[in-house]
Amino acid sequence: MPHHPYPDLKPPQLVLLRHGETEWSRTGKHTSVTDVPLTEEGEARARALAPVLAHRDFRLVLSSPRRRAVRTAELAGFGGRIETTEDLAEFDYGDYEGRTSAEIHEDRPGWDLWRDGAPGGETAAEVRVRVERVIARAQPTLDAGQDVLLVAHGHVLRALAAAWIDLPPEGGAKLVLSTAGIAELGHEHDNRVIDLWNAV
Repeated sequence: MPHHPYPDLKPPQLVLLRHGETEWSRTGKHTSVTDVPLTEEGEARARALAPVLAHRDFRLVLSSPRRRAVRTAELAGFGGRIETTEDLAEFDYGDYEGRTSAEIHEDRPGWDLWRDGAPGGETAAEVRVRVERVIARAQPTLDAGQDVLLVAHGHVLRALAAAWIDLPPEGGAKLVLSTAGIAELGHEHDNRVIDLWNAV
């Protein structure tokens, strides 16, 4: 990391933003490829993010291509600046798409996404490969002293944060990110750290 000229200020950060509420997120359904829209509440909370983030000079804004993420980024004030990447798409839940954890546990007691993955979908280790590519893409911008915004989904952003702080792939299980929640990843000395987590 280059020396930061203002030591009382935080160095460049990777800012994570989970999309606003959808009907499926509200009811706990696993949502990956299903392109559900934001609810009215989800849109309202996304709009409320605009003044919170307006002071940040993000030089790179990356989003999942799903409309719930893109719409959140637009409402938060970043329309026209969004680059989409499949690397920020949510975990592929395979056969568990559209099902709640409670429903899955009826058929498969003790199932855990982070440990077990999803049949016909992805494992945490496979998602780790994707989020490492996102971090690598963001790193030159961070190294140049500029902030990066990532707009995506709960599980994939938790996987990315776990990668940032060198937790194993299943370490994302220890982090919870609410809809329209914000997190900030940065550095303390030469260590990657979480500066802020799940601010709503």
